[in-house]
Amino acid sequence: MPEGLPHGGLVESLYLHVPFCARKCSYCAFYSEVASPGLVDRYLSAALRELEQQVPRLRPRTVYFGGGTPTLLREHHWEQLFDSFLAWFPEAPAEWTVECNPATLSLDKARLLRAGGVNRISLGAQSFDPGVLARLGRLHTREDVFRAFDQLRQAGFDNVGLDLMFAVPGQDLASWRDTVQQALALECEHLSSYEVTYEEDTPLYEQLQAGAFRVDEDLACQMYRELQEALESHGLRQYEVANFARGPLDPSTGLPARACRHNVNYWRGGSFLGLGPSASSFHHAVRWKNVANTESYCTLIEQGRSPVESRDELTPLARAGEIAAFGLRMVIGWRFDEFQRTTGFDLRTDWRNELEELQRLGWAT
Repeated sequence: MPEGLPHGGLVESLYLHVPFCARKCSYCAFYSEVASPGLVDRYLSAALRELEQQVPRLRPRTVYFGGGTPTLLREHHWEQLFDSFLAWFPEAPAEWTVECNPATLSLDKARLLRAGGVNRISLGAQSFDPGVLARLGRLHTREDVFRAFDQLRQAGFDNVGLDLMFAVPGQDLASWRDTVQQALALECEHLSSYEVTYEEDTPLYEQLQAGAFRVDEDLACQMYRELQEALESHGLRQYEVANFARGPLDPSTGLPARACRHNVNYWRGGSFLGLGPSASSFHHAVRWKNVANTESYCTLIEQGRSPVESRDELTPLARAGEIAAFGLRMVIGWRFDEFQRTTGFDLRTDWRNELEELQRLGWAT
């Protein structure tokens, strides 16, 4: 790892950030940019070089390619990735997820992903309402979602998740109910659903600030409640604030079989390594982040320099607080004894006053 970053112990969760999009969505604050052929080739070479440097410290059990739009990569890019991955990691990861925009998938690409070892897809549907898709700045249509889902099934994927967004400006309850029903009709294995958030430096935020619409919190709450009820009645168990999955509960973890293992590792305070521009990592109480600029990232890697732009070493108590917060996003929460094994802290002692105050206010039990 770069100088000043922690050594020791194998990291089992790997994230690769693919920073390219055909067009920036109006709600998105993640680092991404419009792709150009030369920059994509240069980025991939740099990312593989960064990955190669980390091979001795990695035993990837979960892999997640996010973005951006990973499926903008062309077939020869994926072949290069898979060849390198197989050479460095002969043991296939238990879960390998790729985020997919419905407008950028073909049957050939779906088959290539499956043959390369990818076994889970997160399909960014967001909505089945043309007006909502337009408001979000999405390139795909509702028909693209159905086509892409069918192609994934044809390619042999039996673990496909859908992403949906609710409380979008202009979205009413009837539109949301229709989107949920169309998503359920596809019988996906996983569903993530997020209330739209207004991040600075996004078009939606600017529209909100300009008074183009107002936020209806009561409507957002009703949409969320109806989502929970509809999914539960169709066999999708909620296991986290925004995530639902099929399958029997694992008695050792309390999670449904199709829960996203990679994300669960984040929420349970595990180590992870992030590669690519803007990607974050965490290992041995140290968090670090790569530079959020593709050109700069490539130049640093090409010069044999570290792409890390920031580093933060957390105190044990600060890290315990983060782990508590992330774990409380999950339905299973934290058992006191499990939390103590993970962090070394017993919240009943270390945060007794805070816990008592939360109970007094009726915010916790």
